[in-house]
Amino acid sequence: MNKTKKNKRNRLDRILELPQEVYSNVPKIIITGFDEMIIENFKGILEYEEIFLRVNTHIGIININGYGLNLENMTNDDIKITGKIESFDIERKQD
Repeated sequence: MNKTKKNKRNRLDRILELPQEVYSNVPKIIITGFDEMIIENFKGILEYEEIFLRVNTHIGIININGYGLNLENMTNDDIKITGKIESFDIERKQD
């Protein structure tokens, strides 16, 4: 996207007060304690085990480590992960 078009979009976003995840593919991660994680704007599941989960997004891969991990709810837009979440990290995609 060229710079002029990007500036117009940023001004419109500020006026309409739209969050970035609504109009882009940037994932939004919501963590509730150590037992629940919701990831919005994901592309797919790469690996799924009870102790490890890899989720593909447009900006990279999210690795989730824990115990008893479960895919509780999954739609085209978001995924809910439950269990004992120990840690997570993001492998940033190279531009």
